[in-house]
Amino acid sequence: MNFILLLPKRFLLLLLLTLALNSVSGQSISETVVSPAIHKKRLNTFIIAGSTICVGIAGSLYFVWYKGYPQSNFHFFNDNKEWLQIDKFGHATTAYHFGLYCNDMLQWSGVNNTQSAIYSGIVGFLGLSMVEVMDGFSTAWGASSGDLIANFMGSSLFVSQQLIWKEQRISLKVSFHQTSYASYRPDLLGIDAIQQTIKDYNGHTFWLTANIHSFLPEESGFPKWLNMAVGYGADGMTGAMSNPTSYNGNPIPHFERVRQFYLSPDIDLRRIPTKNKTLKTVFKVISFIKIPLPTLEVDENGKLRFYPLYF
Repeated sequence: MNFILLLPKRFLLLLLLTLALNSVSGQSISETVVSPAIHKKRLNTFIIAGSTICVGIAGSLYFVWYKGYPQSNFHFFNDNKEWLQIDKFGHATTAYHFGLYCNDMLQWSGVNNTQSAIYSGIVGFLGLSMVEVMDGFSTAWGASSGDLIANFMGSSLFVSQQLIWKEQRISLKVSFHQTSYASYRPDLLGIDAIQQTIKDYNGHTFWLTANIHSFLPEESGFPKWLNMAVGYGADGMTGAMSNPTSYNGNPIPHFERVRQFYLSPDIDLRRIPTKNKTLKTVFKVISFIKIPLPTLEVDENGKLRFYPLYF
């Protein structure tokens, strides 16, 4: 099976959007507003490129996922209990960064903060909700109300901060570490490290990270790039709703499905001072990744663990 078929759709959307927006202009992600007036050429470039990207992504999704499956009337499917809601955090995080990247482009085009925030939030929400519409018309899937709510929450987090503070003081990130569970269900959790990075929810941790300096007086001297983050993850999952006892005739050990909570310092890559435009672009593009740092974990059973570096 082609590897792209194994990617959760939201990750493919984020990957395509990131690559496409960066291809519009070598300066687009590294710069903010360059003038108080709208730069029509840049804005038109963004609108044309953005429209082309949306059509291309929609067409790609149809041919990759949906064309080979029978269609039905639009319907919903309740998947809110799957994967201990890890996938919902993934939807919120992806929608948030959709809005963030779109905002970079609009502000590069000279669009004012209010309009840029609102338009970017709409793009973030609709960009992922497009998948739910396609799912809703396919008999193999169904639209998820939980996914739609998560998409809205991620977009709202971006928009509200941009309107109130004109900056992102609180952001969403993700980190990943390999687990042993994929060896029991390689079809579902990934057959190699690359697939597991995308498919094994046991290794995903989603973070709400806050920039401390932005809440303090400017003269505080606190490092502008240093954040504190709280994270959510889960462990012991070899199935979406429950764990099977065997796979292809081979027994699977019993694993307790457990929620995990984390506390860790974080680095805000977008706030690291640098005059190098290439480095600034790289920092912005990968700003959705939580940098491995010392981390305290507590699970829902009260077990404490400390990691010198947590991935």
